[in-house]
Parts: sequence; structure tokens; C-alpha cells
Amino acid sequence: MSTPGSLETDPLASSPGMTRRQGWGVVALLAAAVLLWLFFAQWPDWLNAILLSKKAFLSAVLNGLTLAGLYFLVASGFTLIFGLMRNVNLAHGSLYLLGAYIGYEVTNWTGYWLLGVAAGFVVLAIVGLVMQVLVFRRLEGDDLRQTLVTIGISIVAADLMLAAWTGTTYQILVPDWLDGAIKTPFVTAYRSNGAAVFLTYPFYRLVVLMAAIVIGIGLWLTMNKTRIGMMIRAGVDDREMLSASGANVHVIFAIVFALGAGLAGLAGVVGGSALSVSPGEDVRYLLASLVVVIVGGMGSITGAAIGALIIGLAEQIGLVYFPTYGVVLTFLIMVVVLAVRPQGIMGRRL
Repeated sequence: MSTPGSLETDPLASSPGMTRRQGWGVVALLAAAVLLWLFFAQWPDWLNAILLSKKAFLSAVLNGLTLAGLYFLVASGFTLIFGLMRNVNLAHGSLYLLGAYIGYEVTNWTGYWLLGVAAGFVVLAIVGLVMQVLVFRRLEGDDLRQTLVTIGISIVAADLMLAAWTGTTYQILVPDWLDGAIKTPFVTAYRSNGAAVFLTYPFYRLVVLMAAIVIGIGLWLTMNKTRIGMMIRAGVDDREMLSASGANVHVIFAIVFALGAGLAGLAGVVGGSALSVSPGEDVRYLLASLVVVIVGGMGSITGAAIGALIIGLAEQIGLVYFPTYGVVLTFLIMVVVLAVRPQGIMGRRL
């Protein structure tokens, strides 16, 4: 028996327990095991009855992942402009749609899809640079005026694009090497002779997903591992101190704004190739970017990726299993995140 002055301790009290991080690790491993089983195992009849079919489920998940890649391309530019620089640019959807139209025209003129992608990025980066110099530099720190002015810009831009390209729906044609479908390793059924039936999926959509991953990694490394990224983050937190150190804050912010607008234009060409280009897409992708940034956290590239993944999967899975209420699901997710974690999943408390 220990006395008050004794150094003895209870062995049970000193034994290490499972930490919170270890607990989440176990949950993640269990979730990964369930997903692997859902993707690769042969489903029993009762599960096929609940989830319609394995093919429907796998198609919904893959569609959600590829849509998340497209949403991330749009929202990554938005999170640089709105989440990081605190510039309220509600004309971001117009940048997406204008980039799609420019990519369509350049692809048709030249016959080269990659030139259309490059044109969408470069032209919209220039447009973003002009907007930053002529509009946002004059309205620094005035969120209300930025909101009103960019709403006006989006309305005018929508009318001009409608006048130039009418209300026709366009499709940007991808090159032959990106066209067609490929066989995935996911078995959807077995024939009577025992042969496996594999799911086929459009190759271009998978390329969109891979491009989003590569661009996301590049943006994260730039913002967190380079000097320019350090200067950008420092300028957001303390602009006067960065300026006093000799850095040109206006040039840095103009470059970031141009990059964000260029990513919107690139996403417009990529999205117009996967889906279509038509009036109204600007509003759709502006709302998607807002929801993704709010859910993921303002100013976080990782948060934008997580938010895009959640919203993309929710939208496509909801479209398959409860289409009547699928639209409500994304906003329900946003409400829950705001109630539990107002700064977003990866956002910082201000």
C-alpha cells in the first residue's frame, strides 16, 4: 500500500491508452476496409437490392470523384482569391464560363485541345490581373463594395457572353487519345460461365481527376514550401510588415489573383470538355465554389480538396439514390459543418 509520500504509482493509471489520433486511425482503417470490400468483393443479393446494383454504386462514386476534381479546379482559384486574400469575387463563376467559351473557340480554330486549355488559362489570368489592378486594388478592405461591384461585373459578363455565344449549348471536343472508355479493375458481376464483368469508365474523366490531384499538390507545395508562398501568407496576415521588409505586396497579390482567375479559366475548358458549355454554368460553379470553400475552410488548399471531395460525392450519390432531395444534400452538409465547425474543416479560427 502506498503512502502519501510514496513514489509508487498505480500501474493501470500509468499504462498508455488509445489517443484520439490513434482512435481516428482505427476508424480510418475500418472505413478503408469497408470501401475495399464494396469495390472489389462480390455483393450479396440483399446489398444489390438496397443499393440498386454494384454498377450503379461504383458509377456514382467514380462520377463523384471526377466531379470533385472539377470542383477543386474551380474552388482552388476561388480559395486563393476569396479564402486567402479576402477578396470577395462573386464574378468567379463568370471567369469559369468565359474560359470555357475561349477554350471552345481556340480548340475549333486550331484543332488542338491543349491549345484551348492553355488559352483558357492565359487569357483568364490576364483578365484576373486587370480586375485586381482596376477593381480590387481600389476597394481593398471594403467587402461590401467588392461584393456589389463583382455582382455587377458578373451580370454584365453574363449578358455579353449570351450576346456573343447565344444560348446554344457547346461541347469542347477532346483529342482521340483522351476519348473512349477504359476497363477498371472493379468487378460488377459474373457471367454464367464464371467470367468477371469489369466496369468501364470514360478515360477523360479519370484524367480530370489526376490533373486536379497534380495541380492540388503543386499549389500546396507552392503555398507551404516556397518563399513566394511564405510571402503570400505573410502578406495576408500582416501586409504592412511584409511591405516594410521590402516586398511589393501589390505585385504579389496581383500574381495570386491572376493565378486564381487562370485556374478558373482552365477549369472552364476542362469542365466544358467533360460536360458542356452553356449559359447558367457560371452561377452553378460559383455556388459550388462557395460551398466547397465554406465546408473545407477559407484559405486552405487541403480544405478545398476535402470540401470538393465531400460535395462531389454527395451530389452524385444523391443524384442516384434520392434525386428529389439530392440538391438539398450539399447545402445540408454546409449547414452541419457551419454548426459544428464554423471556420470549416481545415480553416483557422480568426
